[in-house]
Amino acid sequence: MENNVKIVLLCGGRFAFPALQLLAFEKFLHGVVIGKASENIVDALENECANNQIKFKHFPNKAKIGQMKDWIHEIKPDFIFSISFPFLIPEDVLAYGTEKFINFHPGPLPQYRGVMPIFEVLKNQESHTAICAHFMNANFDEGDIIFNDPILINENETYGSLTVKLSNRVGQVALNMANMLQFANSIPRIVQDEDVAYYYEKPTLSDTYINWKRMDAAEIVALINACNPWNTGADTTFIGNPAKLIDARIINKSSNQNRPGTIIEILDENEICIATVDNKQIAVTILQTQEGIQTVKQLHRKLNLMNLAFN
Repeated sequence: MENNVKIVLLCGGRFAFPALQLLAFEKFLHGVVIGKASENIVDALENECANNQIKFKHFPNKAKIGQMKDWIHEIKPDFIFSISFPFLIPEDVLAYGTEKFINFHPGPLPQYRGVMPIFEVLKNQESHTAICAHFMNANFDEGDIIFNDPILINENETYGSLTVKLSNRVGQVALNMANMLQFANSIPRIVQDEDVAYYYEKPTLSDTYINWKRMDAAEIVALINACNPWNTGADTTFIGNPAKLIDARIINKSSNQNRPGTIIEILDENEICIATVDNKQIAVTILQTQEGIQTVKQLHRKLNLMNLAFN
């Protein structure tokens, strides 16, 4: 394909790599910009771009973003895509073209604005999420929507597994967007409905902490999955010390009205069964204590776990 539209990709790290590779393979990629990232990633990207005659720029902090305007005007891309770019783009940079900047948000908009929608959709037990392609403006995640590409959330999906799934999908979505821009006469744009919009701040300890008195079994397991692996697991307290639950499932068995958080059974030395507020049990196989990440069998060798409690 000759005379492809020239696309610059703003990215924040590995999540954007499948998109970068597809756009480069199909000869759409004109330049790559990376925000704050490890030196290894920056060096690898810079070398790949040099080997393939693709423009490259590194903006490691907000103070450097002001230089983006001159760089974009110098290399003259047709469109600028953004995938997990960590910084807000200033208005004087966006002035390059109101329909030239397109973001690919890893969550459905406008319901899941914010920096970690993958965590939020899992915590909220959604059955689907989406990659949302939208035009960019001076505020995070508020530009007009081009489309939401729906994605099924599997049972027991973790933050890690869903991130990999979305990373692979965003590559195809970005390529589809590039082809749309290449051939379509017009691009749809839908103003976001502010009545259903919600912006989620970056999760804090209060968001990742298990409330045994209020959260039912499904909510606890969803939170554990939503925290694995970025937060190691869901936060709790065990024998007076911080702990994290990393892997768990719901057991279809009554907790016999035991106090929520109480260990009421040990299955085959591999799982501890913990009572929940809805008179159910969750079975935990992996957790982290002050001694590190360990299996239930490892912990059980050191402690008599029966009737101990999380809180």
